[in-house]
Amino acid sequence: MAIANGEKTAARSAPLNETSFIGWLHKNLFSSWINTILTLASLYIIYMVVMSMWTWGIANAVWIAENRRECFAISKDGACWAGVIIWLENIFYGRYPRDELWRVNLGGLLLILWMAPLWLPRVRDKIFIGLSTVFLYPFLAAYLFSGGDKGIFMQIMVSGAIVCLIGNTLHAAIGVFGDSSLPATLLRVLGKAEASDSNQRNTLLTILAIAFVAVFLLQMGWTTKFVPWTKWGGMFLTLVISGIGITSALPGGIILALGRRSKLPVIRVLSTSFIELFRSVPLITVLFMATTMFPLFMPEGFVLNKLVQVIIAVCLFSACYMAETVRAGLQAIPKGQYEAAHTIGLGYWGMMGLIVMPQALKHMIPNIVGSFIGLLKDTTLVSIIGLFDILGMLRSISQDVPWRGLHKEPLIFGAMVFFIICFIMSKYSRHLEVKLSAGANR
Repeated sequence: MAIANGEKTAARSAPLNETSFIGWLHKNLFSSWINTILTLASLYIIYMVVMSMWTWGIANAVWIAENRRECFAISKDGACWAGVIIWLENIFYGRYPRDELWRVNLGGLLLILWMAPLWLPRVRDKIFIGLSTVFLYPFLAAYLFSGGDKGIFMQIMVSGAIVCLIGNTLHAAIGVFGDSSLPATLLRVLGKAEASDSNQRNTLLTILAIAFVAVFLLQMGWTTKFVPWTKWGGMFLTLVISGIGITSALPGGIILALGRRSKLPVIRVLSTSFIELFRSVPLITVLFMATTMFPLFMPEGFVLNKLVQVIIAVCLFSACYMAETVRAGLQAIPKGQYEAAHTIGLGYWGMMGLIVMPQALKHMIPNIVGSFIGLLKDTTLVSIIGLFDILGMLRSISQDVPWRGLHKEPLIFGAMVFFIICFIMSKYSRHLEVKLSAGANR
């Protein structure tokens, strides 16, 4: 009887779904003769574009050839992807020494390993993992990418980064498999779980100091070949510049936004002037000024290479734009939230850090991620001032003698790479919106 009822239900639901789908088509696409003509015309245009791209980019394309002339000999009407394939390493790594590419790959893997706990639901204290990624990983990555002799400062920072990476990994593993944390596990193993707070804190600090000293002694003899920044390039250089800019944009923007809303006139005027100065000029102007005027403000004998100057300019530029995004989020918070925070005895920083800022940032996630995506694409402007980022390497393909004149295919490939990265960022932004608004929906 139950099976028969199920069959009857399925039989009734199928025509209903089909009818509803036909009704949706009629309502949205064929509701009138004008809409019908527009729909058919749009479908025809889409069909022509897709078929043309398929014929040119896939069906008649050349994937293996030694030069552009050979591509033309094989197919005159198809794309010549052979040049892009041969230049793939240059597109992604620039002129980085081929026998040292493992350092770039290792840096990327370490970043994934470092940030993986942020996406694991059972891992605790994620705020500290995020802060360690922002403030310690760049030093480890910088030495991996550049190499050479380490000064005492770099040795200390690299040691701290390695200790933090090991601690984050163990902490994530314990959280996933044991539903606990690394500090709690260490205290339980050492029999300090019931000790006083000061005793537990001193025990953990002692373990941290021992681990730091051990790592410091081990890494003192670790040296890598020096790779000058002029060899950096391709997608690797684009991700380095945009990654540092994105990482510094949010904290810098928060500081500037709070400064612009400050009740102290000096801080408010300085923050406002700084923001308006950088927002009033295009990024390419800021890059030119950074590479030509910035050294004039440095002490005599203090020299910064062009890459560092560009990174500083991108960080300042992105922080100023982010400041206005954060300020808009702060203005969207009702005044009652501020009053409620004062009522429960919170000071200014407690109110901002615990009550106001989390709500403001949650509301501004689309704008924040939009700024990040714009910054990623804007970093291609560094090719104009002589840095061989991914756009510079794509342009170099057409200047290579065997592939001279190959323009469309490299630029289309670059557009696809940027689309994939930006699409992933956009989808993750949407995921954050849904996740953080789950409580509000309930």
